[in-house]
Amino acid sequence: MKLAARVIRPSIAHGQREVLAEGVGTFILVFVGTGAVMVNRISNGALTHLGISFVFGAVVAALIYTLGHVSSAHFNPAVTLAFWTSGFFPRKRVLPYIFAQCVGAIGASALLLVTLGSVANLGATLPLNDNWQQSLILETVLTCILMLVILGSGLDRRAPIGFAGLAIGLTVGLEAACMGPITGASMNPVRSLGPALVAGIWQHHWLYWVAPIVGAQLAVLIYRQLSNNFRDIAPDRD
Repeated sequence: MKLAARVIRPSIAHGQREVLAEGVGTFILVFVGTGAVMVNRISNGALTHLGISFVFGAVVAALIYTLGHVSSAHFNPAVTLAFWTSGFFPRKRVLPYIFAQCVGAIGASALLLVTLGSVANLGATLPLNDNWQQSLILETVLTCILMLVILGSGLDRRAPIGFAGLAIGLTVGLEAACMGPITGASMNPVRSLGPALVAGIWQHHWLYWVAPIVGAQLAVLIYRQLSNNFRDIAPDRD
């Protein structure tokens, strides 16, 4: 019994650290990313759209290198669900990860409201001209591309070692630069949830959950074929 307790306690502690890392990482992502949107409005466009896109990409890359070895750096429910359905993430950690991501995102938006005020809808994502059909398609495609990069650069054993953070960060930045003015380039349900909840802006919010989750699952199906049914990927089932 004593030996079993010693084995279980470190396992629980390790799981708690992973969940905490997901919450902290998501908080930083939303605080810095949507904060850049708000500061750009406050400063009358000093950052510019390209600057905001760079901020999002850079913070994602930095967080992957900082916390990737702790929690695998999901910071995104669509990514967590995609890892689970592809067999590289245990089911028991899915809900704790998503809960931590939600809490981190909401906490970041709440702090931004307190410190910067109700500016730029707190960086909320909204379809251009209320065209939700257009944004639904584009967000699905954007997330599919992002998840393909995550699988290819971060999990596939054939990929160059050490470049996953750079590849994923660049993808986020480029997609935000390309489609941000149309959809907000969320690619992440909780990135949209934080500002929506705190600012009370719920127009078409559902699509920022549906599209990223569907897009990530499409990427899993595609990469399953590209990686010989994931045989070229070393699974992490711990």
